[in-house]
Amino acid sequence: MSTTTPTGQFTEYAAEFAGKTALVTGSASGIGLATARRLGRGGANVVIADYNQQGAEEAARTLKDEGIKAAAVALDVTEPASAEAAVRFAVDTFGGLDLAVNNAGIGGASAPTGEYDIDVYNRVVRTNLDGVFYSMRYELPVIEAAGKGGAIVNVASILGSVGFAGSPAYVAAKHGVVGLTKTAAAEYAAKGIRVNAVGPGFIETPLLKDMDKAAYDGLVALHPAGRLGHAEEVAELIVFLLSERASFIAGSYHLVDGAYTAV
Repeated sequence: MSTTTPTGQFTEYAAEFAGKTALVTGSASGIGLATARRLGRGGANVVIADYNQQGAEEAARTLKDEGIKAAAVALDVTEPASAEAAVRFAVDTFGGLDLAVNNAGIGGASAPTGEYDIDVYNRVVRTNLDGVFYSMRYELPVIEAAGKGGAIVNVASILGSVGFAGSPAYVAAKHGVVGLTKTAAAEYAAKGIRVNAVGPGFIETPLLKDMDKAAYDGLVALHPAGRLGHAEEVAELIVFLLSERASFIAGSYHLVDGAYTAV
């Protein structure tokens, strides 16, 4: 049984993913890396796929040092051929693909919708929404062809359910991820492939590293929990949704937000 210790660290369900291979996009750091580590500790072979190839390789080495079976591949989710190659790499390296976490994403500049730079808008949507589609476009057929079922989790955001002034591209993309998730779930549930989404609130990740203190404190104040979240807390939900413990959960969207959207 998995438990939470007073320090907030989690003990894993031993070997619940043994013999399975998981592809995690955007996993050189942050939520992606925390998820890959948690899957690996549960026995999965993990593919660290990231635009930052050096970062992906370093992350894979770190996981290997922890006793996890991991491999790294460069991935640009805005390019369909790159998404296809990452899936092929997982199959060639570990013999198949059972699980996927489509986590890669970018933030984008802040500006009102009527002033938003069109090139920035297109880049954010292409990465955060099209990238999820491209990834699933190649993950789903491989998982289906194996005939063993599987699961996919798409990382959306709390901004897949509410708006946020100054972030039209990000909000539009994350709402799109939720809709795309529900559509894929309806199409593949009967084939034993569950597709769900998670919506993290503001999490302590590298995306926030350049934020000044006043802005950071303002973000914290928006969360009734009185703090931002941690990548490991999001990873626990993602891993649950990938596991057989969530066998009847499909097409759903789960928030991890310290009550941000409750007020």
